[in-house]
Amino acid sequence: MKFLLTILVVVLSTFTFSQCESVMFKGKVYDTLRPQSFYNMMIVNRKTGKGVFGQPNGHFSVYVNNGDSITISIKGYDLINIVVRADENCRFVKEFPIIGKPHEFEEVIVRPIKTLEQIKEEREALVMIETRTVTGMEVIQSPITALYQAFSRTERNKRKVEEWKFQDNKRSIIKELLRTYVAYDVVNLTEDEFDDFINFLNMDPNFLRTATEWELIEFIKGKYEHFMYLRYHQND
Repeated sequence: MKFLLTILVVVLSTFTFSQCESVMFKGKVYDTLRPQSFYNMMIVNRKTGKGVFGQPNGHFSVYVNNGDSITISIKGYDLINIVVRADENCRFVKEFPIIGKPHEFEEVIVRPIKTLEQIKEEREALVMIETRTVTGMEVIQSPITALYQAFSRTERNKRKVEEWKFQDNKRSIIKELLRTYVAYDVVNLTEDEFDDFINFLNMDPNFLRTATEWELIEFIKGKYEHFMYLRYHQND
């Protein structure tokens, strides 16, 4: 009888495994010693290499495939590794009690971390203010003004100033992104390394303005790995 029950369980498990095209993986992480907010929790599907951020209260939900290996990464805690096993409703729900590691804290400069939505608004608003120039038929109608703009140092300086302001705004937005990604353990850079890395990124302004959050993460992660590789091998 026990043998038949075992066979039945295996058959049902196999049936559940095969019928679920996607599985809703819902979970909650909580510190067993003290209430904690998790601003740097990332849930990574090791099979696909993709990841999402969890909520500060420890909750998360993500669609995965049955049997996928998932790693939950939280700064200051051991990695949580688990294999998804769907129930009969194609769901996998689990809580994860964790214990934080003891830390020795160094003096740091604390800056408020902007949300990805706030940074997205700044990205979408990134434009360079064009200085007024005479073009087309206006050149014929006002040739003196056209000549003045072509040769005037003042006009050239205006355009240069607007270009500098645009580049400063662009660098400022990327720095906010990097601070957020450092907090979420996407990259591991210090503030002192930001400028060198931003120069290395050489990010196209249109891409910065229009890219999705995931496209930005993938782009910056790839560039970061290349940046660190070159830095590590620069003396070889």
